[in-house]
Amino acid sequence: MLGFGPIAFAVPWVLAALAVLPVLWWLLRVTPPAPRVVRFPAIRLLRDLTAREETPARTPLWLLILRLIVAALLILALAGPLLNPRAALPGSGPLLLLIDNGWASGRDWTSRRAAMEELVSQAERQNRPVVLLPTARPAGGEAVKASPPLPASEARRLIQALEPHPWPTDRAGALEAVRGLAARGSAHTVWLSDGTGDRSARGLAETLQRMGSLEILDDSAEKPSHLLLPPSSEGAGLTARVVRADASRPESVTVRLSGADGRLLTRQPVAFDAGQLTREVRFEVPAELRNDAASLRVENDTTAGATVLLDERWRRRPVGLASGRANGENQPLLSDLHYLERALAPYNEVRRGEPDELLKRDLAVLVLSDIGALTGQEAQTIEDWVRKGGVLLRFAGPRLAQNPDRLVPVRLRLGDRALGGALSWSEPAKLQPFDGRSPFAGLHIPDDVAVSRQVLAEPALDLADRTWARLQDGTPLVTSEKRGDGYIVLVHTTASPEWSNLPMSGLFVDMLRRLVTLSGGVAGGAHGGTLEPLEVLDGFGRLVPPPAAAFPIAGDAGADVLGPRHPPGFYGTEEARRALNLTATLTRIEPLGAMPGGVARGPYGTRGEVALKPALLGIALSLAMIDLLIALMLRGLLGGWRFGGKGGGGKRRRAGAAAAVLLTLGAALPMAAVPWSSARADDAQSTKVTAETYLAYVRTGNGTVDDTSRAGLESLVDVLTRRTAVEAAGAVGVDPETDELAFYPLLYWPVSGGQRALTDHARARLNEYMRNGGTILFDTRDQSAGAVGGNQALQGMVQGLDIPPLAPVPPDHVLTKSFYLLNDFPGRYNGGNVWIEAREGRANDGVSPVLIGGNDWAAAWAANRNGQPLYAVVPGGERQREMAYRFGVNLVMYALTGNYKADQVHVPAILERLGQ
Repeated sequence: MLGFGPIAFAVPWVLAALAVLPVLWWLLRVTPPAPRVVRFPAIRLLRDLTAREETPARTPLWLLILRLIVAALLILALAGPLLNPRAALPGSGPLLLLIDNGWASGRDWTSRRAAMEELVSQAERQNRPVVLLPTARPAGGEAVKASPPLPASEARRLIQALEPHPWPTDRAGALEAVRGLAARGSAHTVWLSDGTGDRSARGLAETLQRMGSLEILDDSAEKPSHLLLPPSSEGAGLTARVVRADASRPESVTVRLSGADGRLLTRQPVAFDAGQLTREVRFEVPAELRNDAASLRVENDTTAGATVLLDERWRRRPVGLASGRANGENQPLLSDLHYLERALAPYNEVRRGEPDELLKRDLAVLVLSDIGALTGQEAQTIEDWVRKGGVLLRFAGPRLAQNPDRLVPVRLRLGDRALGGALSWSEPAKLQPFDGRSPFAGLHIPDDVAVSRQVLAEPALDLADRTWARLQDGTPLVTSEKRGDGYIVLVHTTASPEWSNLPMSGLFVDMLRRLVTLSGGVAGGAHGGTLEPLEVLDGFGRLVPPPAAAFPIAGDAGADVLGPRHPPGFYGTEEARRALNLTATLTRIEPLGAMPGGVARGPYGTRGEVALKPALLGIALSLAMIDLLIALMLRGLLGGWRFGGKGGGGKRRRAGAAAAVLLTLGAALPMAAVPWSSARADDAQSTKVTAETYLAYVRTGNGTVDDTSRAGLESLVDVLTRRTAVEAAGAVGVDPETDELAFYPLLYWPVSGGQRALTDHARARLNEYMRNGGTILFDTRDQSAGAVGGNQALQGMVQGLDIPPLAPVPPDHVLTKSFYLLNDFPGRYNGGNVWIEAREGRANDGVSPVLIGGNDWAAAWAANRNGQPLYAVVPGGERQREMAYRFGVNLVMYALTGNYKADQVHVPAILERLGQ
């Protein structure tokens, strides 16, 4: 690389061609322009001919200079000029990119990927191979390993497919991988750090420094990482903790509580003062909203560490209490309901009353304390409720001992058994450790908990299977029976300290919490067998379908199993989900500490290097077009445009004409996008798009985004033509401010951060378009980086638009079956929801005027003229691209035919395709 101040040349040897310019000057000087041909007329017309200037013998000086400038610009462009170039990479060996791609790297992955691609381009200019070493273990759970030395093109391909993972980095494994490298020459290492430190970080840096030079990129000062710890239930609220690594300055973040469908329930700001590493945030929400909560997230921090998934353990379930004994109302410490309420109230909504009154409202658990025989109607009502998923929890007592009914899990002996009394032969009995199949498995039993009286069960063959807790002598203390979708559970002692001191222990609280979760089926799946992965978090903190490498977890597994084979997410069944959170074990983060001397550190972001080759080629092309026009004028091939005259007048006219041409073209180039006759162009465009069907995309002003949209829609049109009866002619870019939108059934709108705000005129046109049957697909294109930039740009853009209430596309929506049968709608990236009008109205044949997603569909569809894809799809390969095309076909069919496929007449054909 050859440098001259702020400008350098990546291919400096091309500059030697500048020495040829004098030769080119000489050739152009001695080569006259081609003569003009004048047909000789009849002799009788000679007197009518006017004298004309003879053809010059040499090329005019000003035209010669113009052509030399074009040649010089081409030479300079081919030399690869760079403005503000980076210094050459140190060393002579390969470029090693050490990439932190663990949970903390997802917050700004776009900047990290841009930095990697820029470094690879720099290595390519120096003809140096590239070695990639991600520090997080891959999804299959294999050890961390480095790639072999790669050419720049192959390294770019791997970088495009590289994504952050939702588990921590393994820098100790990376250290072993570095020790196994055998690099030729002195390597230069760039560590793309996530800003977090551990005990292996310094040793890794020292080892890398011994291999050559080391540079660390770290943006934790500008974009710090946060951990959001699982909340605790305190009364009616949820209290969570936010942890940060750097306490050197004040900081404000916002935590949001969201439902399973993605809607915002509430949000709370959290302010850190200087010196504070941890702050608490409390959410006070009604029980109904709290039971709908599915996640807590730190806004604008798109990582798995800033996301907490909520399952049944954080829901406040309504519990009804009823007692058959009136004693103790004036003395609460003698009342059985007093101990039940104290144990249940911090975690549940507790209601008191008669059983029939309690069941008139939604209820998860009904607790009957020492209620004897129920009437036939009461028993039938309660049993029907249990079969629908309720949990009936009964406590024994004198009444139940004498009058048992059919709503008990086992047959009971009449009377009760006393232990430790004056006439008894034994001491009060303690509890056996809980069986692994019991919902109480894992609970610690205090040594001082003892039972002095109990109701005994009749021996039976299935008594052992129905027993969840036993005394040390083997007699049942808690028995259960599953009826329908619910449970009947009996505690064979009282809910007050009359027969046992269990109600005064912490074990009583924990046992009741486990029993309450039975109403959602959690205990049934959480403590026996294995739990299949349902949805898992990716490296950007988004819920996505589980990959093939995700394995089930054991029913009694703790959060310590989390890793590549068990990523954070939801496990179990749809009816009984269990949340596995990264921050259940990762409770603190440290900043990347001091590094050895001589290690350079800097932020991510633009490196200041600008390639001038495109600009120079553009200027050379413009000047070459000007030269062509002037040459045609000199030869008289442009009709009336001629250079003529004798002497100085001819020279002045010639120079004036040339100047006029240059000025005209110079003025026309900036205005090339303005139609010379807008009325005629509008008429032609209207005729064109009404004669055939066209798909439209909104021009954003970003050339790359617009080119991708055009290429994607044109490829989709080709797929539609080959696979369906739709005869679309192509894709058209439109501007909502000026272009008529009514001609297009579907408008693809890629959201870009640099788009200008809509004017009132544009909003009115868009609202009219949607009211009259048009469909707009807003593509925020933010699923790849997990960033909220696309969402924020969309929120600012759609202000003032008549957007209906939206909801995720339901599984039975017509969009899932308008042509292909689909379960999800991937694009270049997979995951996230596609939002559509919540309620299909009768207007516009039930077609939603708005669809919103972020999977970057145009990039998945886009292909070049040879049919080769322009962008890689992540993570599903070509199968994912095919599903993206199918979504595009379904989308166009939906926009064109409405809810046609929702008619019942199509159900037999759909069932036949499903194989049912």
